[in-house]
Amino acid sequence: MNSAKENSLLRRWHGPLTAELTLRPGDFGLGQVPAHLQPDATTRSTCGFCSTGCSLDVHLKAGVAVNLTPTLEYPVNLGMACPKGWEALTPLAAPDRATVPLLRQHDGSFQPTTWTDAMKLFVAKFKGIMAEHGPESVAFLSTGQFCTEEMALLGSLFKFGMGGIHCDSNTRQCMATAHVAYKQSFGFDAPPFTYADFEAGDVIVFIGANPCIAHPIMWQRVLRNKRNPQIIVLDPRRTETAMNATQHLALTPKSDLTLLYGVANLLVQNGWVDRDFIERSTTGYAEFASFVRPFTPDKVAAATGLTVGQLYRFAETIHQGKAVSFWWTMGVNQSHEATRMAQAIINLALMTGNIGRPGTGANSITGQCNAMGSRLYANITSLVGGRDFLDAGHREQVARLLDIPVEKIPNRNSWAYDQIVQGVADGKIKGLWVIATNPSHSWIGRGRPRREATDRGGVAPNPPPPGGGGKDLDTVLDQLDFLVVQEMFTTTETAQRAHLILPAAGWGEKEGTFINSERRFGLVKKVSRAPGQALSDFNIFRLVAQAWGCGEMFRAWSSPAAVFQILKKLSAGQPCDITGIADFEHLDAAGGIQWPWPEAGLKLQVESSRLSGAPTIENLPPSTFNHQPTRERRLFADGKFFTPDGKARFLFDLPRPVAEPTDDEFPFVLLTGRGTSAQWHTNTRTGKSAVLRTLYPANPYIEVHPADAARLGLAANAQVAVWSRRARVACAAFVTPTVSPGQVFIPMHYEVANQLTRAEFDPHSRQPSYKHCAVRLEKLP
Repeated sequence: MNSAKENSLLRRWHGPLTAELTLRPGDFGLGQVPAHLQPDATTRSTCGFCSTGCSLDVHLKAGVAVNLTPTLEYPVNLGMACPKGWEALTPLAAPDRATVPLLRQHDGSFQPTTWTDAMKLFVAKFKGIMAEHGPESVAFLSTGQFCTEEMALLGSLFKFGMGGIHCDSNTRQCMATAHVAYKQSFGFDAPPFTYADFEAGDVIVFIGANPCIAHPIMWQRVLRNKRNPQIIVLDPRRTETAMNATQHLALTPKSDLTLLYGVANLLVQNGWVDRDFIERSTTGYAEFASFVRPFTPDKVAAATGLTVGQLYRFAETIHQGKAVSFWWTMGVNQSHEATRMAQAIINLALMTGNIGRPGTGANSITGQCNAMGSRLYANITSLVGGRDFLDAGHREQVARLLDIPVEKIPNRNSWAYDQIVQGVADGKIKGLWVIATNPSHSWIGRGRPRREATDRGGVAPNPPPPGGGGKDLDTVLDQLDFLVVQEMFTTTETAQRAHLILPAAGWGEKEGTFINSERRFGLVKKVSRAPGQALSDFNIFRLVAQAWGCGEMFRAWSSPAAVFQILKKLSAGQPCDITGIADFEHLDAAGGIQWPWPEAGLKLQVESSRLSGAPTIENLPPSTFNHQPTRERRLFADGKFFTPDGKARFLFDLPRPVAEPTDDEFPFVLLTGRGTSAQWHTNTRTGKSAVLRTLYPANPYIEVHPADAARLGLAANAQVAVWSRRARVACAAFVTPTVSPGQVFIPMHYEVANQLTRAEFDPHSRQPSYKHCAVRLEKLP
C-alpha cells in the first residue's frame, strides 16, 4: 500500500491545473463552466465589433466580467456568436492599454501627465490654433465603434461648443455610400430590412458581400432559410459565400454598374416588372427604362466577362422569385462609382416591387457596430437626427430643442475625411483630434508615389489624387502643430505619432447604445473597470467641455442615459423617431428595439422644416404606432417613402472607367477585403487575442491564381514583392483558384494593403475606392 506521501506525489487534489479543469454547474442556464469562472450573476450587452449587433451574456463574478456566452433568445443572433464575439473581453486586459495621459517629449518619448494638465494643454493648443488660423484650422476624425450618446456629445461639443467646422468619422470608409444612396432614393437614410428577411425569401442576391466571413451570424440566418432559396453572388473572387451560391457571377472587377443596368434592361424588355408598384410608389421609371436600353446582353457580357446565358438566368431568377432580397456591403460601397452602384441595386428592388414585404428589400449591410448611430446622431455629415446643416428650419428646430443660440449651429457642411486629410497636407488644418480610429493603418493610398515604379521604362505615375497631396499619411500627420489621439492602446500606428495620448475606456468599460444594420438599438453595459486613469470617451468629452468653457451648454448631457433622453427629443417627428423607447431599461427588457418607434398616440406637428420637403414619420404604416414593439419590423410596407411626394426615386448615371487600369507595367488588379471571421479592421483589438491569432496568418499574404503563379515561378508561400505606383511591399504567395487570372487579393487587415491602394473617391459619397488598383508581382529570392 502506498503511503500518504507517495499518494500525494502521484495525484494532486489541489493546484492551479486541477482548478482550471474542474467544472461546476454554471447556473443561469449556462450548463457546466470552469470552477474558477463560475459566475454569481449574468447580464446582457450588445457586442462591439461588427454591425450585426449580437447580444452577449456577460458572466459576472463579484461584479467583474470573467466570461461570456451568446444570448439564446435575442432576436439578432439567436444564441450564436462568431469568434470575435466569444473573445470580446480579451482586448480589455491587453498589456499595451493606455492607462494615463501621455505627452510627447522633445526626444520623441512619451511621459505621463495629469488629466488636469492634459486638458489645459488640449485647450491652449486648439484655441491658439483657432485664434490664429480660424475655426476651419482644427478638425476631428472619429469612429463608428463607440456609443451613440458619445457620438452625439462629441459632434455637438465640437460644432456647437468649441466652434469647429470640419469633422468626420471612419464611417466614411464603410457606410457613406449607403447613407447617400438611401437619402437620395428614399428621402432618408433608412435601411428597410430586418434579419428575418434572410429566412423569408426564395431568392437572395449578394453584391460585393461575403457574409460567411464578414458577418457570419447573418450567414447563419441565411442557412436557417427553409425555402431552399436561390443564392446569387456577384463578386470577382470565389469567396466563401460564392462557394455556397447557386449562381456565382465572377464579373470583371468594377463592372458591377454595367451588369446591374444590363439586368434591369432584361427585366424591362421582358415585362418582368411590377407596374402597379412602379406607378404607385416611384418616380423616374420611364426615364430609367429608356436609359438602360443600350445595355444589351452582348455589350454587357463583353464588359463583365460573363456569358449572355448567365445574364438571362440571373434576370429570370429575379423574375421567378416571389420574395427577392438584394444585399450589398463594401464591394459596392468602396467603389469609384459607389453611390450609383447602390442605387442600381435599389432600382432593381423598386422595379420588381421587392421592397416592404418579408424576404425582400434593397439592403445595405453596415460595417461597424455603430455606424448607423454615426450616420444619424453624430452631428457630422448630417445635423443631429438626420437633418441638414444647410436648412435654416432644421437649424432653428435643433437650437430650440437644445436651448442654444441658433448662431452656434454651422450653416455649412463639414469637409469629408479625404478633404480633411488634404487640408492637413495643404497646411490648412493645423490641429487634429483622432478618436478611436487608426488612420495611419486604415486610410487609403498611404504609400508615397514612387519613382521606382517607372524604372523599367513604363509610363509615369498618375498625378497624385486628393486625400494626401501625394504624401504618405504619416508624413501628412507629422506636419500638424498638434495631434491628439484618444485611444485604448498606446501602440497603434496613429497613437505613436501623437503629441498627446488620452487614455480611453473600451467596450465593456462604459455604457450606452449601438444601432445595428437592421436599425435596432441595443444596450451596451459597463461590466469591467477601465485600467489606471483611463476614462470613457463620454467623460473625456465632458472634461473637454468644462476645460473649454462651454460646460454650461452641456449641463443636461450628464450621463449616457441623460443624453439618450435628449436624442429622443431630437428624433421626434423624424423618420428615426424613438420617442416611444422609455429608457435603457426598456431597451434591455425588450431585447433591443428597431427605429422608428414613436410614442404611442403621438400628435405629429408639421414643422416649418416640413414645408421645405423634409421627411417626417407621417409616411409610416399604422402598425408602427402600436404601443409594444414587435421583435422584427421592416420599412415601406405601405409603399410610401420619406420623400416629399412619398415616392422613391430611380437614379442613374453612365458607368465610368476605373482611374487606374492595368497595363504592361502593372498587369494585375489588386482586390482587398476581409480575410477571416477572426479579424477585425486593423487588428487593433483582435490582435490582442491569442485564440483569434491562431485563426489567421500572422503575416500578410497575397492570393494568386495558379496560372499566374506558374508563369511567375511562384510556389506556395514563396515571398513575392508587390508593386503599385505608390509602394512596394512583401507578401507570401497563397496560390489558389479563388481569384481569377490577372487578379490578386490582399486582406485589408494587414498594414501593407493600404500602402498599395490608390486614393480615389466616389463623387457623391466621397467614400474611398479600396477595391481596385493596378499592381505587378516579382518573385523574391
